[in-house]
Amino acid sequence: MSTAILTLIPGIFRHVTCRNNVYPRTQTLRFPVPDDFVFWTMPYNDYMPPIYTASHIRGQSWADPDIGAPLFKPRWNFQDRDVNRLSHMGKYQIDSSGYPLNPIGRTGLRGRGLLGRWGPNHAADPIVTRWKRDKNGSVIKHNVSEKNILQMITIQRHDNRMWAIPGGMVDPGEKITTTLKREFMEEALNSSGNQAMIEEFFATGSEVYRSYVDDPRNTDNAWIETVACNFHDEMGTKVGALQLSAGDDAMNVKWCDIDGNMLLHANHATIVEHVAKRLKAHW
Repeated sequence: MSTAILTLIPGIFRHVTCRNNVYPRTQTLRFPVPDDFVFWTMPYNDYMPPIYTASHIRGQSWADPDIGAPLFKPRWNFQDRDVNRLSHMGKYQIDSSGYPLNPIGRTGLRGRGLLGRWGPNHAADPIVTRWKRDKNGSVIKHNVSEKNILQMITIQRHDNRMWAIPGGMVDPGEKITTTLKREFMEEALNSSGNQAMIEEFFATGSEVYRSYVDDPRNTDNAWIETVACNFHDEMGTKVGALQLSAGDDAMNVKWCDIDGNMLLHANHATIVEHVAKRLKAHW
């Protein structure tokens, strides 16, 4: 099994879902950003993106103040007390007005949008998998690739109704391992039962992704990054046997067959593809 951790490379990868569209939950149209003008290194003299920060996040305990607010002195590219302002993408730039710049490039929108933090907003995504089995318990192979079919737990999001990995934001000072387990239980189990088994299961994950997320909420000055870990139930007798129940942040939850036709939120399909290939499963 491959143990490589997938990461996106600034200056090569171009985000897609966070440009050339209307910003989520608004009527704000992003300024057009053609492929050739995504990277900050390419001059774009006509670039005049609108500015948007959702009014409901201002003043929240989990959100940053506005840039320039009294007493707000963020330590960009450092651990800032309990707030992690480091990026998995390396050192990001700060513009002449004191705003952090998205390490992938232009999005057609300035401000924070719906995100709480300026700069990186850190998330964690648990990819819980098992093999698809028939009624006799035998692993089912795909009839074309002849590789074992892998299944994963997915949730349906409220905001865009797309299926996604059941992850979420890392709380200030929280360890990634804690976030992975907490988010899974909140979004896919909605239960505190089987605690001992779940603790043991989530102690055995493999990190598969540590990078930028091509999320529609990203802006020029705020973006999501994640650490994704695969927790595989080889025999399907642990988490694979539990009753799923969608939490408050999810419309639905289900086991989903993994293949190359999956349509998932953000760039989750890219991460899941990496998991399938690590486990030598059908894709």
